[in-house]
Amino acid sequence: MNHPEQVLEMYNYHAWANGVIIDRLNELPQHIYHKEIQSGFSSVSKVLSHIYLTDYAWFDIISGKSMDEAMASSNQLREEVEKKSIEEMKKIFIDLFERNKALLSTEDMKKVIVVDNPYAGLLETSISESVLHVVTHGSYHRGNIATMLRQMGHTSVMQDYGLYLYSK
Repeated sequence: MNHPEQVLEMYNYHAWANGVIIDRLNELPQHIYHKEIQSGFSSVSKVLSHIYLTDYAWFDIISGKSMDEAMASSNQLREEVEKKSIEEMKKIFIDLFERNKALLSTEDMKKVIVVDNPYAGLLETSISESVLHVVTHGSYHRGNIATMLRQMGHTSVMQDYGLYLYSK
């Protein structure tokens, strides 16, 4: 998928889906967001923060930073982001989406970047593949949030790509 329009459309879907789950979290009792539970992550706030911080890091990588630099920047924000309210998260996700969308509008989606992952080694990949990684990573973890909400006795919300297409 190297067509810029398709990559941008998938990123738009990712932003929409994040917004849908954030809006659902906003409808629930406030204590649910930071509540400690037994799951892959210890709270919904930590999962949503992980999505945000991973997006932040990958777009730093797309813009030319090394993975080490991007992870260091992301890790510096972790504690601050994990403490934010759901309303504050909504705002920083929108800001990040706007920043990243502006970056993507100036990048060649076929451009090859080299990622030196401290856990997996060197990877030559394209910007478009990196964006698709961000999108699928977010989908996976929004699924974690849906499961966690069910564990706490609440429903989640549909946020799949098909619904996104209907919502446009």
